[in-house]
Amino acid sequence: MEDEFTLDREAVRRSFDRASAGYDAAAVLQTEVRAELLKRLDLTTLTPRVVVDAGAGTGHASRALARRYPKAKVLAVDSAPGMLRAAGAQNSWRRPFERIGADAERLPLAAGSVDLIFSNLLLPWVHPDRLFAEFRRVLRDNGCLTCTSFGPDTLRELRSAWDHADAQHTHVNRFIDMHDLGDALVRAGFAAPVLDVERYTLQYDNVTALARDLQALGARNFTVGRRRGLTGRSRFGAMSTAYERFRAQSRLPATYEIVFAQAWAPVAATSARDDGARGPGRGDRGGGSAGAGAETRVALAELERQLRERRGS
Repeated sequence: MEDEFTLDREAVRRSFDRASAGYDAAAVLQTEVRAELLKRLDLTTLTPRVVVDAGAGTGHASRALARRYPKAKVLAVDSAPGMLRAAGAQNSWRRPFERIGADAERLPLAAGSVDLIFSNLLLPWVHPDRLFAEFRRVLRDNGCLTCTSFGPDTLRELRSAWDHADAQHTHVNRFIDMHDLGDALVRAGFAAPVLDVERYTLQYDNVTALARDLQALGARNFTVGRRRGLTGRSRFGAMSTAYERFRAQSRLPATYEIVFAQAWAPVAATSARDDGARGPGRGDRGGGSAGAGAETRVALAELERQLRERRGS
């Protein structure tokens, strides 16, 4: 039986493909989260040779990664052809990146061939276990994964309003909790996962403006239990009325819970340490993967403390 997290993957691909032309104009939150995720790379001492931007979208992160790591080969991977076409506008002859049309769960890359995987807000639209297993496969020993996802409080006002208007169908995607994502990283064989949450609130004049933004971003309801066909005016009107109870200072809030995650591919006991990518605090954890069912999480402040100690030694 399909659960509330199961998505229609082909519908996801089609929607983001159609949204590619106007995506950047609506991607206010995505831009801010991307900038924060890039900033967090400052906490690592990476000199990668191969970097993958998984779910590259319109290519802004790929361009930033190519500038940050000028000696690296940067691969922008996306399953939506329209997104990759739009990403071409971000390419530069001085700091080029390659565009690859592929499903991130089935990367056309050799095992152990990547030093850094950067993935901004791809996770909500894929299966985490399959994605993390594929990321672990292509990462070299001591390779780094840094990514973001939506947490379960994302669009909580919209979800609540729809529950009042039509409780029989799902109208808003469900998103996985930070702790479950951490467990998925451990199951995939990653070591030293670090996860934390930040919340962002966008403000709208009305629900129609919010719906318009979500449509422009391609972020539709992709759950298999969604209502098929168009939503009637009466149901949308009932939802809009229910949403009004959240109005504050003449504006309607839309909450986004963003999960930031970073993890490392452990160094096998029989292999030498790869000088291409060195992670913070690895000596404290023995370089090995956590045991089955284990949970390894520290706060971002703890990661920063470890880095300060390494730099001071």
